[in-house]
Amino acid sequence: MQSVRPALAAAVAALLAVLSGPAAADDYKASPQMAMELRHARWFDGEKLQSGSLYVEDGRFVAQRPRKVNRLLELRGQVLVPPLADAHNHNLQSAWGLAKFGQDYLRDGVFYAAMLCADPESVGPIRDRIAQPETPDVLFATACITSSDGQPLAMLQSGNPPMSLDQIVDKAVLIMDTPDDVGRKWPLIAGRRSDLVKVIMSYHDRPELRGVAEERGKLGVTPAVVAEVVRRAHAENRRVVVHIESAADFEAAVRAGADFIAELPGYFPQHGEEPESHLLSPEVAALAAEKKVGIVTATVATRLFNPPPELLARIEAVQKRNVELLRNAGARLLVGSDLFTGNALNEVHHLDQLGVLDKPALLRMATIDTPQALFPKRKLGCFQPGCEASFLVLIGNPLEDLDALDKPLLRIKQGRVLTQLDDVAATAGEEDNALNAKPSSGKKATGKKSTAKSGAKSGAKSGAKATPKAGTKGKTSSAAARTRSAAAGKPSTTAKASNRKSTTASAAVKQASATA
Repeated sequence: MQSVRPALAAAVAALLAVLSGPAAADDYKASPQMAMELRHARWFDGEKLQSGSLYVEDGRFVAQRPRKVNRLLELRGQVLVPPLADAHNHNLQSAWGLAKFGQDYLRDGVFYAAMLCADPESVGPIRDRIAQPETPDVLFATACITSSDGQPLAMLQSGNPPMSLDQIVDKAVLIMDTPDDVGRKWPLIAGRRSDLVKVIMSYHDRPELRGVAEERGKLGVTPAVVAEVVRRAHAENRRVVVHIESAADFEAAVRAGADFIAELPGYFPQHGEEPESHLLSPEVAALAAEKKVGIVTATVATRLFNPPPELLARIEAVQKRNVELLRNAGARLLVGSDLFTGNALNEVHHLDQLGVLDKPALLRMATIDTPQALFPKRKLGCFQPGCEASFLVLIGNPLEDLDALDKPLLRIKQGRVLTQLDDVAATAGEEDNALNAKPSSGKKATGKKSTAKSGAKSGAKSGAKATPKAGTKGKTSSAAARTRSAAAGKPSTTAKASNRKSTTASAAVKQASATA
């Protein structure tokens, strides 16, 4: 088995190259909330495309045309899909990460995300900056539980600069070795303002690893600890996500009653085991479906270890078999990437490449199932009256080619146009621009121009028809390039800052926070 250390070194080098690379495109700005009429629209309903006219008012879809319409969009030929969600990442859990990668999420149409192991001190300064009109909506797992010999301790202690145990233990992460520890330390959870409780398991079925000095700080908790965390969390209506490595870890998380499992088993054989040892059994897949566990795929993360072709083929064969098994059992599959320099769009393309799920199923996972799983109290991923009016306008049909997701013409978040043009954002909702003529009046709807150039670029000018030129970005998206290269199995940037899949910038750059 090839060592992961050369791949890890390459990943760190690639991350540093990204951090020192060219400046990003201008930040997205949100227009005022607008009343909209969407004529000749075609939208994805979870299975196929529906067609007709849609109306937006006060950030939601409504049944009737608003009395005053700020924007009339003629959408003949375009396709509307809900925004994507990434159920497993770590790159937005600090001020540095949000500044570096937040715009990539919007550019790629990923409006929702879960950051799965964050230091409360790093998240605190950005809480009032997320879930804003011009930023993604993010859940944080700031209650991240591991063992005294578990990940990410080794990574944090070897970071640059290294963190001391005093900075880590029950601060950056919570240490709980036994069910009694869970009970004794449970009061620490409340003060961390954690949207999700994260628990880390890593090869619990290999107890001999705990006696290996090189493995200290790279393992995780026992199934008994997971079960006690779940019991206490559910008593307080908290949701639990479990990091796993092996098929045995996966089964233990399912039996414990986890709400989410953060990845499929066997994304990389860490200890030289056969990849096929990570195949799930039909019985476990059926149990996961019965318990309605949200299972995050995170298959694209395998490429960051740069395995040789023969090993990669075997790993991906296991991934295909596990996805197929879970799908056939009716399990709840969710999209997540665990890709520090990427997001859900990379994972969608990689799953498409694996060829197990058809395009409607993949699109539903990314745009409906995952957003709704992360934010179950909100009406996301739908176009019916009362649903949040957040959607992407695409030039192509993603049910025929998922590459259409790479080039949104327009991004609408709760009735606001996201644009990189200041003047368009500032004037988009002005009453002077209102399109109040009824469609049957015979009059051409017009509105106040900002500038001809700006209106053409944004595709959001009053009465403007959405065309490929109208929605073209002002600058090339580096995230889109990463998406395509990752889908091809050749990531242009790699940042797995641990051979235990602990994606965090703490190991490579000071600004990012503790992750696992």
